[in-house]
Amino acid sequence: MGKPTWRKLAITLAIVPALGLAACSSGGGRAPEPEANGGGGSVATTERIKVAVITHAAPGDTFWDIIRKGAEEAAAKDNVELQYLSDPDGGRQSQLIEQAIDQGVDGIAVTLAKPDAMKGALKKATDAGIPIVSLNAGEDRFKDLGVFAHFGSNEQLAGEAAGEKLKEAGLKKPICVIQEQGHVGLEARCAGVKKVIPGTEVLYVQGTDMTQVESTATAKLQSDKQADAIIGLGAPFTMTLLKAKATANSKVEVASFDMNAQLVQEITKGNVLFTVDQQPWLQGYMAVDALWQNYRGGFTIGGGQATLTGPAIVDKAVAEKITSFAEEGVR
Repeated sequence: MGKPTWRKLAITLAIVPALGLAACSSGGGRAPEPEANGGGGSVATTERIKVAVITHAAPGDTFWDIIRKGAEEAAAKDNVELQYLSDPDGGRQSQLIEQAIDQGVDGIAVTLAKPDAMKGALKKATDAGIPIVSLNAGEDRFKDLGVFAHFGSNEQLAGEAAGEKLKEAGLKKPICVIQEQGHVGLEARCAGVKKVIPGTEVLYVQGTDMTQVESTATAKLQSDKQADAIIGLGAPFTMTLLKAKATANSKVEVASFDMNAQLVQEITKGNVLFTVDQQPWLQGYMAVDALWQNYRGGFTIGGGQATLTGPAIVDKAVAEKITSFAEEGVR
């Protein structure tokens, strides 16, 4: 059976994840057999297709494990052979897109943290008739790059939400720690905080070296006695900032973006005020499912607008309710 004609339909779908499905390995292979008696749902009977998910994940960042789990669960449901690839460098991420094109994938899901570095590769994909969705980063640029749908949080609004929460706590001089200079999403988060709290200062660290992150943050907290809060833009980085706070013997409050099980525990203990959650599991799930829906019937999601998965504030009261989900790696 050949590929259907790609039709642009303004249809918004409500996607309900089937949480009981087994994950599909990134190496592909046969799809799991449909479960008997309706338990956990069934694998789609549509033709098996190949989808590449290409992110800017840095090694060791647990945030991306959650996105990958969502993508794998959708792939298992949709009879999709999934390739999960990542590189934090925009140029190398672009090379991974070209590799996927050469391998004849039926769809590409990509993060657009460095969109200018990826324009050429994305054009090659669209010229080859390969549908593309974006996730996590690129909500302001996806339409200009031939991408038909985006799934993620509005990072400017997420930053503003964090700023409002800090403002409610009476904080006026936060330090917003960016682990990757030039990353459009991270810059937007700090810009959003600063819009609400003008006294916000940005601190750049090298996110690929946690020792450097800790030492830079420690030195800043030791030298800046006016700072009253420090914000990590990812759960592993916030955990490192907690170490820096202890080493510097600082009394700053700590806040975060994104989640992992450790961070949720620190929020329940009161060591972190809150985190701004963008629900990454949904991003991975919806990106793969949207490509399958587009392949099987030309469906598009979002009507040309980004489909938002966040922001959502997770404070102590919320964290206590979702601890088990965080431990399972789906929050």
